[in-house]
Parts: sequence; C-alpha cells; structure tokens
Amino acid sequence: MRSGPRLTEPLVRDKGVLREASWEEALDRAARGLRAATERNGGNGVGLFSCSKATNEVNFVAQKFMRQVLGSNNIDSCNRT
Repeated sequence: MRSGPRLTEPLVRDKGVLREASWEEALDRAARGLRAATERNGGNGVGLFSCSKATNEVNFVAQKFMRQVLGSNNIDSCNRT
C-alpha cells in the first residue's frame, strides 16, 4: 500500500526550500558534500550503513568504496539483526 505519490526527480534544498533538480546537479551536490566532509575531518567525517539483506558482493563493494575512495573505516552492514 502506498501512502502517496513517489518521487521521480531528485530534490535539492536552496535557502531552506526543496526544489526539483536534475540528476547531474543532485549527484554533484552529493559529491561536493562528501568531499567537503572528508577534507574537514578525514575518514571520520563520513560513514555508511549497508544493508544486511544485500549480497556479500554489494557489501564488499560498499566497504571498498568507503575505505579506498573516502578513506573511512566507518561502515556497518547491520548483520547482527
């Protein structure tokens, strides 16, 4: 059962107001945010939760991205649940 219409375009916040944006703009903003967080705080500036229901391969790629690209060991796949 759906509770409302689904988003079909990404949203970005400008001066506190959400607006539709292109995928390119949204991904650029996300990349800039990750870059800024890692420049300010190194690997401690970012973290990632991966899904325990994802395949081992998907979780492996997620941890490699965090460790190799973002320089962070802050990753949890919630496999305890």
